[in-house]
Amino acid sequence: MIFHPGILALVIGSALLTLMTAYGVLLGVKVFLRWDFQSSSAAQLALERKTSLISTIASYVLGFQIISALLFVYTVEDIHPLFVGAMCATGSLNANPVGWYALFSKIIVCFAAGLWIVLNHLDQQGEDFPLVRLKYLLLTLLLPAITLDSVLQLRYFLGLDPDIITSCCGSLFSEADVSVAGSIAGLPVLPSIIVYYAGFALLLLFAVLSLYSKNPLPRYFLAVFAAAFFLVALAAIVSFISMYIYELPTHHCPFDMLQREYGRIGYPLYVSLFGGVFFGLLPGIFRPLWNIPSLRETVQRVERTWILLSMGGLMFFVAMTSYRIYSSNLTYFSY
Repeated sequence: MIFHPGILALVIGSALLTLMTAYGVLLGVKVFLRWDFQSSSAAQLALERKTSLISTIASYVLGFQIISALLFVYTVEDIHPLFVGAMCATGSLNANPVGWYALFSKIIVCFAAGLWIVLNHLDQQGEDFPLVRLKYLLLTLLLPAITLDSVLQLRYFLGLDPDIITSCCGSLFSEADVSVAGSIAGLPVLPSIIVYYAGFALLLLFAVLSLYSKNPLPRYFLAVFAAAFFLVALAAIVSFISMYIYELPTHHCPFDMLQREYGRIGYPLYVSLFGGVFFGLLPGIFRPLWNIPSLRETVQRVERTWILLSMGGLMFFVAMTSYRIYSSNLTYFSY
């Protein structure tokens, strides 16, 4: 099992990424402790050159960390035929429940890595590198998360046994199941649809207000509603969107849509959702940087791009799901 190409790539890649992050943190600690931009000493000049190296290494490492999350999902889906009873990625994850923890940790690390990359980019736009200490402090805090992610992933893959008979989405995402997944699958359809579109409308409202107002409140509300819509959208996928894609009212799996039979529609859906939510978080999270003189103009300029990317990603997500609901042979009133 461990010799599957995708698994090998993930295990070896995660080990290398963890080591490179640790190396970046070691150098970053020196910069954090000794940084003094007002100084023109040889030591400060060496630190400035070193911080450029660290930032480059960390940006590539965290970028690959985001890509590895997509590869993890693809690999888990790809290996499901190796397990008896598995019909999709759900069966692969159930074959060793540690896989669910690995999946959740990758989602968290993805968002955290993206935030660090953006923070690093903004810091490099300021003439006085005002965020140096903050970004290396955050990189240090990221190291345990990346290490834990690598350990969980390794434990998951090492714990897989092809002889295990696993359960799949039919039992986990079932309205009769008493788990969280079953409860979400059992949510009433019409109220779920109303909450889904109402949440999206509110998100768009605050995005538009953020575009045309310098008041910080719309940006904070946009970040809050982006985070809330992320949860609402995931619940909507399980509770009703999946049914319209599969055209089966009892099928609630969020992973089957990654398969060829359904045009692999899950990939653009999830990428647009995650991307749209991520960019929606940025204006609120980085609004305090307006108070830094060397970054104020940069943040104001790039903020508009973040908002437009968020709107574009989420509009694409909602448009795709709406089209599948509209064009599906399954209708709400038919069951």
